[in-house]
Amino acid sequence: MSDSNVVVITGANRGIGLELARLYAARGYEVIGVCRQSSEELAAVAAQVIEGVDVTTEAGIEKLRYGLSDKRIGLLINNAGLLQDEQLGSIDFDSIRTQMEINAYAPLRVAEALVPLMEYGSKIANITSRMGSIADNDSGGRYGYRASKAALNAFGKSLATDLKPEGIAVAQLHPGYVQTRMVNFGGLISPQEAAQGLAERIAELNLDNTGSFWHSNGEELPW
Repeated sequence: MSDSNVVVITGANRGIGLELARLYAARGYEVIGVCRQSSEELAAVAAQVIEGVDVTTEAGIEKLRYGLSDKRIGLLINNAGLLQDEQLGSIDFDSIRTQMEINAYAPLRVAEALVPLMEYGSKIANITSRMGSIADNDSGGRYGYRASKAALNAFGKSLATDLKPEGIAVAQLHPGYVQTRMVNFGGLISPQEAAQGLAERIAELNLDNTGSFWHSNGEELPW
C-alpha cells in the first residue's frame, strides 16, 4: 500500500465525484478535486481544487500535471463522464465522438500523465459502467456510452497489466444506477451509497485482483 494519503478525483464538483471527495476527506485523506468548474460543496471538503481543467485537451492535462507536480498520489479516481443517447436510425456520430473523448480517452490521458507521480502501492479506479459490458448488453441503444465505456474497460485492463510491475493496481468500477443529474435523478441508489460501495471496492483492490471489473456492491461483472 502506498504511504501517500493524496486522493485525486476528476469530475469532483458534483454527483458521485463529490460524494467520493466527502468520503475520503472525512477519512482523513488529502483530497484534490479536479473539475472544469468548482462548487461550494467541493471547496468545503477538498484540500485543493484544480478547476478550469478540460481533461480531453493537452492544455487541460498540462494544467493538471503542473498543479500536482509536488504531490505523490496514492489514489487516482477517474470519475468525469458523459451520458448521451443515440438510437438506430438517428445516430449522432459527433455525440459518440464526444463521449469517447470524455469517457475513454480522457481517463487514459490522465492516467498516463499522473503515473509518474504515483508509487508502489498506489491505485487507479476508473469509474465505468456495466453498460460497457458486451456480454451484458441485452437492451441495445446508447451506442456512444456503451462503446466509450467498453473502450475505457479495455484501456483499464491494459493499464493494469502494464502497471503491475510498478506496483500500481487498477480497477474498473460500476457505481450502480445512481440518482445523479446524469440520469435526471432517476437512479436506484443515492450518490452516498454508491461512494461507500466504490470505496469498499477500492480498499479491496490489490495486485492480485488488478484489472478486475466490479459492481460497487462487490459483484464481478462480465466483459
